Amino acid sequence: MDFTPDDTQGEITSLAAQVLGKTDEPADQWRALAGAGLLALPLPADLGGDGLGVDHVAPVLTEVGRAAAAVPAYAVLALGILPIEALGTPAQRAEFLPPAAAGETILTAALHEPSAPLTSIPGTSGAAADGSWAVAGVKTHVPYAAEATRILTPIALPGGTGVALVDPRADGVEVLPAYNATGTPEYTVRFDGARVSEADFLRDRTAGHALQTLHRYALAGALALGDGLLAGALALTAQHVGERTQFGRPLATFQAVAQQIADVYVASRTVHLAAVSAVWRLASGLDADTELDIAAYWLTAEAPSALAICHHLHGGVGVDRTYPLHRYSSAVKDLGRTVGGAAHRLGRLGERVAG
Repeated sequence: MDFTPDDTQGEITSLAAQVLGKTDEPADQWRALAGAGLLALPLPADLGGDGLGVDHVAPVLTEVGRAAAAVPAYAVLALGILPIEALGTPAQRAEFLPPAAAGETILTAALHEPSAPLTSIPGTSGAAADGSWAVAGVKTHVPYAAEATRILTPIALPGGTGVALVDPRADGVEVLPAYNATGTPEYTVRFDGARVSEADFLRDRTAGHALQTLHRYALAGALALGDGLLAGALALTAQHVGERTQFGRPLATFQAVAQQIADVYVASRTVHLAAVSAVWRLASGLDADTELDIAAYWLTAEAPSALAICHHLHGGVGVDRTYPLHRYSSAVKDLGRTVGGAAHRLGRLGERVAG
């Protein structure tokens, strides 16, 4: 297999890097991404998009990570647009995708519950009530929930699981601010009798398919974003040790420094290969679950220690808030939590091996 980016992927990467590099202001970066059409890549032509898949969306998220841009690209693309485009009804796609692709609205998903990251058996449940479903439960670590037009919400139903598009401003929905490392919007969402109709659910091709699809896009998007974060931190650190002098010599010429930056390079390349492989399988319609689990484990196991080395090599400047390195390490911490952490990912791999 050849993971060399095709011409379209290369152009997407270059365009994303260009628009993100013009400013450090998140609001301006978000408008620029939307204005360049990069949020519309997965939309079909009849909705103003390019009809491209997750393998062409991933480079956008990688460049967002490389720039450590505090924009809602992961939530909107991986947790919103991709799953709705794949499994939404024509009405859902027409209503929610164009505004999100234009950067006018936000879509997100509620993947986690207390002590249950990326749960496949939701504790949040729906009970039949007057021709609709009354939803009760708690979701945690929901990015941009208060700002979103809809939250893709996994719900346990009498016949299995479903994913509903829930309005965070509906009666019976309480959105509570939570805290994370980056300071980007994140919330706990409580449902107490919130009503959803059959028209609010994504279409399941088979039992549980919508939830599985949502999880796959969530992991693929997180991997692409993490790949960029690690590559961006590596580039920043390599530049620093190449330019900073100590005892009349650049730091990079000291053997211990060279060995440590090499460790970061190895971690970055490992995560990159694992992420690209997993995304390629998902985009090709192959079984990508094992590769997604492996790549997510590598990300959660290797990225935090690699960022710690980057901070160490920077010395005091690495913890200066006016210097960008803290944006990378904070985002890596939040991203690790997003995919469940190293212990959770290793447990999932163990379960897969055990059958």
